[in-house]
Amino acid sequence: MGDGGVKLEVRDAVQWITLDRPERRNAFDAELIRGIAQGVARAQDDPAVRAIVLTGAGDRAFCAGGDLRAGSDASPFEVDPARPQNPVIELFKELERCSLPTVARVNGHALAGGLGLVCACDLAVAVETATLGVPETAVGLFPMMILPYLMRTLPRRQLMEWCITGARWSAREALEAGILNYVVPPEQLDAKLDWLLARILDKSPTAIRLGKQGIQAMRDMSLPQAFEYAQHALPALARTQDAREGFAAFREGRPPRWTGR
Repeated sequence: MGDGGVKLEVRDAVQWITLDRPERRNAFDAELIRGIAQGVARAQDDPAVRAIVLTGAGDRAFCAGGDLRAGSDASPFEVDPARPQNPVIELFKELERCSLPTVARVNGHALAGGLGLVCACDLAVAVETATLGVPETAVGLFPMMILPYLMRTLPRRQLMEWCITGARWSAREALEAGILNYVVPPEQLDAKLDWLLARILDKSPTAIRLGKQGIQAMRDMSLPQAFEYAQHALPALARTQDAREGFAAFREGRPPRWTGR
């Protein structure tokens, strides 16, 4: 099942969100943006879901960014003065708020807003044939909406080169820049993804959820503020059901049975 050019499927406690416009290299339009956001929200409403995978249909592109075709919905580039919330920014906010771990399965090229989607996910595994980049300057734009992610990831010199030249970079170069976690041959993509998901799904959902909240909160704090936050957050974590179960399982030498509470 799916919404707006997006396929949604739950597989083994993982919500798969597949951008399904391969004829347009899975480029954004308003429907696709809404479909991704709905998939993220739906996953968080399902207590059986423990992680989200975001990927593209086909083997050519993960996402080529905004659809620049003449006559296409230009909503990623326009703002209604009566409703100034840009749909791409609203999608990124939804991903930032997401309490589940998110993994980008980068099956092909990730450009412009597509690179933003990769950066918005917590983890990313890519095929070695993928290229990544922000080519906006070639069409008179600048990657404004994904700059918050790029500025948190790339050193300044690298950031300026990527954004000003609009050049495409190989998956290996993106790995070295810290944008990707793993790069593999295409035939190994799903095996690597399954390996990574297995390392997520056997961990405490509560610890992951509260840990993500802590990372988001502390990211923009001063060091003294972050220490103050941490010294209150850790005891709160220790009082959760998952933490008590984790300690008991460790003492008894058995796998933990997580409740997610």
